Amino acid sequence: MDFNKKTILITGASSGIGRAIAGKLAEYDCKLILTARRIELLHEIKNHHGNKAEIDIYQCDVSKKEEVQNTYDKIKQAGGSIDIAILNSGVGIAVTTDDFKSEYAEKTFGANFFGVVYWIEAMMNDFIKKKDGIIAATSSLADNRAYGLSFYNPSKAALTIFLEGLRLDMKKYNIRILNIRPGFVKTPMTDQNNFKMPFLISPEKAADYIIEGIKKEKKIIQFPWQMVLLTRIIGLLPLTVYEFLAGKEKKK
Repeated sequence: MDFNKKTILITGASSGIGRAIAGKLAEYDCKLILTARRIELLHEIKNHHGNKAEIDIYQCDVSKKEEVQNTYDKIKQAGGSIDIAILNSGVGIAVTTDDFKSEYAEKTFGANFFGVVYWIEAMMNDFIKKKDGIIAATSSLADNRAYGLSFYNPSKAALTIFLEGLRLDMKKYNIRILNIRPGFVKTPMTDQNNFKMPFLISPEKAADYIIEGIKKEKKIIQFPWQMVLLTRIIGLLPLTVYEFLAGKEKKK
């Protein structure tokens, strides 16, 4: 895949991984369409990189279906025809038994799962008509087990399974579905974590992995390798062994 002369959508582009991807893709001869809730941060990106790349920005909350559809309609009205969609928006909310609220689940699944579903729904017919394109969505290496009480892991697990099924059905239309599975990346979201994050990498390094993976059209783009190996081992542990080890870790 060559990024030159392509129109590339990036959701969640205002910070973290999305912002880093936007900055690196601005070096290519492509058009970037950036969306996020915080439009002021998108203006910063456009002002910084706009002399090198064509950049359109839109305020959009991916957890709101009508807002996603309206944003996509505006993109089309402006002459946008998306070749590559990098669906990167996501949230992580700390949950405890002392502060357990279903609204946390709604917000988490709204951004991490339905935010992808809504964008794919809006774009699907146009992608199918072209019979070409790439949809890459950001899941997580945390999709393999429940690492404590959290809505983040199950939202990412749901997304991973959804993308796997979508890939099978979209193959006949030459639409490539890619699953991005990062480990720990230093972003405003992970800055809130109060636990040790092994093999933590910068968003710029994550963007390098993702861009290279999209170039190669890898079905699963997962990184860093140390975290891939660790989560794979954890995923193979019998339930009783995993719960014993996880319980010891929580007591520390």
